[in-house]
Amino acid sequence: MKIAVDAFGGDNAPDEVIKGAADAIKEYNVEVILTGDEHKINERIKALGIDRTGITVENADGVIQIEDNPMDIRRSKPKENCSMGRAFALVNDGTADAFVSAGSTAAIVVGGTMVAGRLKGIKRPALVPIMPSTDGLYLLLDGGANSECRPEMLLQFAVMGSVYMEKIMGISRPRVGLLNIGAEEEKGRELEHGAYELLRDSGLNFVGNVEARDVPLGAVDVIVTDGFTGNIYLKTVEGMGKFMKKALKEDIFGGGLSKIGALFSMKGIKKISRQMDYREVGGSPLLGSAKPVFKAHGSSDALAFKNAIRQAKEFVEKDVNSEIAAAVAAICSKSKEDN
Repeated sequence: MKIAVDAFGGDNAPDEVIKGAADAIKEYNVEVILTGDEHKINERIKALGIDRTGITVENADGVIQIEDNPMDIRRSKPKENCSMGRAFALVNDGTADAFVSAGSTAAIVVGGTMVAGRLKGIKRPALVPIMPSTDGLYLLLDGGANSECRPEMLLQFAVMGSVYMEKIMGISRPRVGLLNIGAEEEKGRELEHGAYELLRDSGLNFVGNVEARDVPLGAVDVIVTDGFTGNIYLKTVEGMGKFMKKALKEDIFGGGLSKIGALFSMKGIKKISRQMDYREVGGSPLLGSAKPVFKAHGSSDALAFKNAIRQAKEFVEKDVNSEIAAAVAAICSKSKEDN
């Protein structure tokens, strides 16, 4: 299996990308195609002492920066030969089986939608952060790809999230919740009212409206909302995670007695840290894209890139896109029969 990895996406490129790719090759028996400035990639591989086995390099001159127009990913020069665009091209023509990048989120969404295309029947692909909870992990759909949504789009998000949790995370009949300002059925806007009816009648394991405070406490396996609300939720959770980590460092390790107490709590502290560590997950899939597309965190290090490649490999091996397409077709067929 070959994974195309944008070697110049993210804050720590290309060194951490190269190291993560090398680790993934050793551990997961994959091949990696690194895209970007061929001279610089080869120079860094040599300087880092990386074994080239399983690594090939595809030259690309440019890099899509965060401040660039994301539409540049599908336009003519000078961006057509950027590292991200080249990786998308390799997946699109079948040279590679999946795509991984820590680059511009907006450009990845555009590339995954307009370059790779959408799965049949999918109205909008969704960016899907994988988040920690007291019960393990849950999916957030949409994490920011679609700021304006219709009820049927939220239904498709729920279907895609359920398939991913079942096939990749091994959760049978994942619980699906609709993010809302209250648990009562009548809560929310027109979007939530329409989505509630569709989800209730979908055959999914829909548990109803869920308030934001209950999601990290294990209330659901899949939480659906529009990308605007979802991104605000995502950034708030990330901010609280950073706040808690900072508070723990300052309060628990601040003084002599507290340091002694912290030693006895170290096992629990390390467990919580691992749960909140995005590197252990690796990346967020862009579900609904016709090709397997994964967005790694912008600050990813070698561990995060290795795990993003692992996720991409599992996604291809378990043919998740075919499962999603079949599930969406079944839901659409049921909806037509009901009408």
